[in-house]
Amino acid sequence: MSQIHLYFDEDALQSALVSALKNSKVDVVTVADAARFSFSDEEQLIWAKEQSRVVYSFNMGDFQNLHHVFIAKGIEHSGIILAPQQRYSIGEQLRGLLKLISQKSAEDMVNQLIFLSAYIKV
Repeated sequence: MSQIHLYFDEDALQSALVSALKNSKVDVVTVADAARFSFSDEEQLIWAKEQSRVVYSFNMGDFQNLHHVFIAKGIEHSGIILAPQQRYSIGEQLRGLLKLISQKSAEDMVNQLIFLSAYIKV
């Protein structure tokens, strides 16, 4: 069982969160790191699968739809984690992502759509 590797899309770029995750030994790549700005959400999800990375995004509507389209067409993805934009602090997102990563493997995440709220103590 391997650890989840994250891929932050353009909507979720928060340098403080990315740095905190990297300091916590989480493998994180952003669209900036991968020079993938302006690619469609579908292209981002396909690329993430090729790299065995789970997408983290605030773009809830589009990625929920893509998840359903991929599942209906029998196309695998490496997983999607969604959070509403500006709802959670950097600290809350960090704790939620670390909790999720401690409880799920990369294999568990395949074809899964997870809402970060399930891992954030309210």
